Amino acid sequence: MSLRLSTVILPYRRWHEGGRSAWQRAEQLGFHTAYTYDHLSWRSFRDGPWFGAVPTLTAAAAVTDRLRLGTLVTSPNFRHPVTLAKELISLDDISGGRVTLGIGAGGTGFDATALGQEPWTPRERADRFAEFVPLLDRLLTEDTVSYEGDFYAAHEARNIPGCVQRPRLPFAVAATGPRGLRLAARHGQAWVTTGDPKLYENGTPEQSIQAIRGQVEKLADACAVLGRDGSGLDKILLTGFTPDRGRPLQSLDAFVDFAGRHRELGFTEIVIHWPIPDSDFAADEKVFEQIAMEAPAQLS
Repeated sequence: MSLRLSTVILPYRRWHEGGRSAWQRAEQLGFHTAYTYDHLSWRSFRDGPWFGAVPTLTAAAAVTDRLRLGTLVTSPNFRHPVTLAKELISLDDISGGRVTLGIGAGGTGFDATALGQEPWTPRERADRFAEFVPLLDRLLTEDTVSYEGDFYAAHEARNIPGCVQRPRLPFAVAATGPRGLRLAARHGQAWVTTGDPKLYENGTPEQSIQAIRGQVEKLADACAVLGRDGSGLDKILLTGFTPDRGRPLQSLDAFVDFAGRHRELGFTEIVIHWPIPDSDFAADEKVFEQIAMEAPAQLS
């Protein structure tokens, strides 16, 4: 199977000052999917411009024709399944069925306290995620849903006519722990990882490969428990958070080597960040575009 190449376009530019052109260029370059982060703000971008994911993706859907669109990732930190489902059904309709929902348990960043709540513990994030994903699944596949859980409720929530994609738009579930991997195995059409965060500062690329291989094996085990063939679950690597950092984008050869080593682990999609000057995602735009245009053929 050919390895798909996708990108992440962070929503930090005004639409008419480079925002729109980036999404259109992503389609021209042949990326499989262009994702964006679904945060209220993010790390070093907190005190600068940052726009909402769903409106950005809606605008992107209006100025592209073939490019798939998605989030990496949406989380319960500031989302509720009922309102999120309505937005996703609308986005899927506007895009003509080109949306993938990347979804994860969330973390301890700015989103975790922006609504005035105390940060959730890892256990509570996992508990909420375990309730959030199945409820969202139902909301996107059933016309009417009523539900009363520990964290979320829905009272005769209606989502007619449902998604353009049937039975619903695909979920790409970000997970590394056992409970999250079980959710990916049960509800996901894809699984997402950024590698092992403990290795980012002082680990080596070889250690990262070993850690990710372990994640893939645990995902396969979770699928086996459910009687599901794990090879049918797409596997997505969001780059930029392994010890390799930005090195894979330094040249076409460096990227092909990096992507090839992860393809051997079973990955079906590699996601690279659209270059942002003076940031952790700085990269040579000419090299970036060369990778976009030439790497997929070398990895087919």
